[in-house]
Amino acid sequence: MYIPSSLLTFPLCIVSHYIFHICLSPCLCTPSFLPLCQPIIPDLLMTPSDQGDGDLEIEYPEDRGNWTGKLDFLLSCIGYCVGLGNVWRFPYRVYTNGGGAFLVPYFIMLAICGIPIFFMELSLGQFSSLGPLAVWKISPLFKGVGMGTILIVSLVAIYYNMIIAYVLFYLFASLTKNLPWQYCGNWWNTDLCLDHHVIQAGNTTVPFNISNTVSPSEEYWSRYVLHVQESSGIGDPGRIRWNLCLCLLLSWIIVYLCILKGVKSSGKVVYFTATFPYLILIMLLIRGVTLEGAWLGIKFYLTPQFDHLLSSKVWIEAALQIFYSLGVGFGGLLTFASYNTFHQNIYRDTFIVTLGNAITSILAGFAIFSVLGYMSQELGVPVDQVAKAGPGLAFVVYPQAMTMLPLSPFWSFLFFFMLLTLGLDSQFAFMETIVTAVTDEFPYYLRPKKAFFSAIVCIAMFLLGLILTTEGGMYWLVLLDDYSAGFGLMVLAITTCLVVTRVYGIKRFCRDIHMMLGFKPGMYFKACWLFLSPATMMALLVYSIVKYQPSEYGNYRFPYWAEVLGILMGLLSCLMIPAGMVIAVLQEEGTLWERIRQASRPTMDWGPSLEENRTGMYVATLAGSQSPKPLMVHMRKYGGITSYENTAIEVDREIEEEEESMI
Repeated sequence: MYIPSSLLTFPLCIVSHYIFHICLSPCLCTPSFLPLCQPIIPDLLMTPSDQGDGDLEIEYPEDRGNWTGKLDFLLSCIGYCVGLGNVWRFPYRVYTNGGGAFLVPYFIMLAICGIPIFFMELSLGQFSSLGPLAVWKISPLFKGVGMGTILIVSLVAIYYNMIIAYVLFYLFASLTKNLPWQYCGNWWNTDLCLDHHVIQAGNTTVPFNISNTVSPSEEYWSRYVLHVQESSGIGDPGRIRWNLCLCLLLSWIIVYLCILKGVKSSGKVVYFTATFPYLILIMLLIRGVTLEGAWLGIKFYLTPQFDHLLSSKVWIEAALQIFYSLGVGFGGLLTFASYNTFHQNIYRDTFIVTLGNAITSILAGFAIFSVLGYMSQELGVPVDQVAKAGPGLAFVVYPQAMTMLPLSPFWSFLFFFMLLTLGLDSQFAFMETIVTAVTDEFPYYLRPKKAFFSAIVCIAMFLLGLILTTEGGMYWLVLLDDYSAGFGLMVLAITTCLVVTRVYGIKRFCRDIHMMLGFKPGMYFKACWLFLSPATMMALLVYSIVKYQPSEYGNYRFPYWAEVLGILMGLLSCLMIPAGMVIAVLQEEGTLWERIRQASRPTMDWGPSLEENRTGMYVATLAGSQSPKPLMVHMRKYGGITSYENTAIEVDREIEEEEESMI
């Protein structure tokens, strides 16, 4: 009978192995033979750190890093949420939607939509320690949501940094004895220019007709800074404004230097950029309320008109303000939380940031409208004729108000320096979101070269933003602002909420939070995640579609092809969802339904990134490891099963029972 040679040699190997370790090993335990004396651990019981020293050379990705302190994360979130919109958008929405009465739907929408979604994004990021793309290991079928998020953030980052470039332009222009937009008579002024000094010096019994006049600050903005008079529209961008181009280059250099080392560098910069705006805001507020006529503006800002609460528009406007002010859906919150330690108290941080953002917006309204009230009295016109929303408030109305104050260059410098610090915080978040998302997808290649990759991203976005520095660049900026983060962002946020609560499961998500924070979210968060928040965002989406209005800039109406381009820009981020589904399904095996079911489940390595945080159902294969890590390894390394891990095992049993009941 034929006996395989392997069966003959196997006993000999066992015997020789036994003789070697029992008889010869005492003689060979010298320093040169010391590695041979180490106990052999089967692969099944080896941790990734054990394997790294053996024959199995497994390459692990470089550590992605963490915040150097808990305050880094908190200040970064505050800086991200408290941005330019708090200064030029919130006050305008208050006085156009019922004054003080607007605060009622504002805080209701904050409780229904803002706080719960904010907490959900922080929980996803902190639990997984992954960026907006890799976090979709939670359900690979919907990875297109992460792709759409990165697309939106990239478009927003391009034009947002252009706004920072405008701020830099005005910041440098303020370093003079007299502000250049203080008087008429410059080469860029027209015959329609009329400044307030002429009004004050004129005969008060004969009022000026200012309806057909233009302020010097408005002509400085449109005719000198933008040079928009040389462009006929969005199809005629004209020449590059090199002074704006240099300001844009400087803004990108500042952003790159601040994110050069990831959160370790930007986390320190925010100690200044997130706190200094409050100092300037308080200074502007004190100066504003001491001006003559300031009460006119504050009264106009806060006078409650409760009849507005019967209009659905006011509630929708409040929800929109909450949604965009907190920055939910952009991936920045998730990215920042992914650099936290596993047990960081993000429940407390959620309320600090969201309520702090609301209070800051209200405070900014007092500072802005107190000065506008003074301006209204000086010009002799109603407050509603000097107040406006958007960049016009920051680059036309408020600069004009600065010229009416003593030491106007000083106050102008402070105002634009505040805008610079507010804008940079948000831009840090946008760039960190993009860089983190891509490096988490390719950790072996990009994490060691993160600084170089960040430079490539900044250079590419600078080149893409050059069209915004042209004479017709403002038309492109308005198009990007109107469509890049419109209904597409809303669709992505709704999908995220539904996937986490319905596909992944609200019970499983709450258990993850319990594992991370030590307690489960209460009925308030569950009700919002399951019903109230998705319903509110659905209403916002329907409202934005029903109330759709073509883009315009002043009296300029965008052509049809530009509107189509903008709509396609918004749809492209939505189309990433079905595209990601197709890719995920094609990567699975089996029938179509089996592929869909498999792709919708979390991947094997979904869970906390560090092995000491993986208990219960998450004691499995770690990211980057090719060997299973069962519960016995956790016991061997950490000395048995603790009561905390017993709870995790009970959670596993509950999940298995739920899955069996669903079959």
